[in-house]
Amino acid sequence: MIVRPSGRFLLAHPAHFVALGFGTGLAPIAPGTVGTLLAFPVYRLLADWLPPVELLALIAGFFGLGIWACRKTGDHLGIADHSAMNWDEVVAFLLVLALTPPALGWQIFAFLAFRFFDVVKPPPIRHFDRTIKGGFGVMFDDLVAAFYTLLLMAIVKQVFL
Repeated sequence: MIVRPSGRFLLAHPAHFVALGFGTGLAPIAPGTVGTLLAFPVYRLLADWLPPVELLALIAGFFGLGIWACRKTGDHLGIADHSAMNWDEVVAFLLVLALTPPALGWQIFAFLAFRFFDVVKPPPIRHFDRTIKGGFGVMFDDLVAAFYTLLLMAIVKQVFL
């Protein structure tokens, strides 16, 4: 079991590089938050190049890539959902950004809401996190946190705006 992956581990296999969010998972503090922040520039780059439907298709592909990368990396680390594996946050928050109004206030709100749901894991997120194993389980609970984020944003928009 590897308690703290290194730069050498990151580069030892392509799955590690992906699962550890291109190295952001090596952050000594809050690697999930750092991975979520990585989604901002990745989204900006992709959104400038791709129409919305193609962007969503690419995000779905990233989800599939994450299932493989997180399963393989979890096996190599000896911990199925190691905290350094943050590709799940990157992909889920890319989805949130793709469906969030482009105003900075909405994006900050989305970031804070997503981090809240990802960390607190309200039902059924915690249940999925505990019961669905492997790469799919790693990726899926963050997808549910993304859904909660988008639902909360829709409610706020409907009620307050």
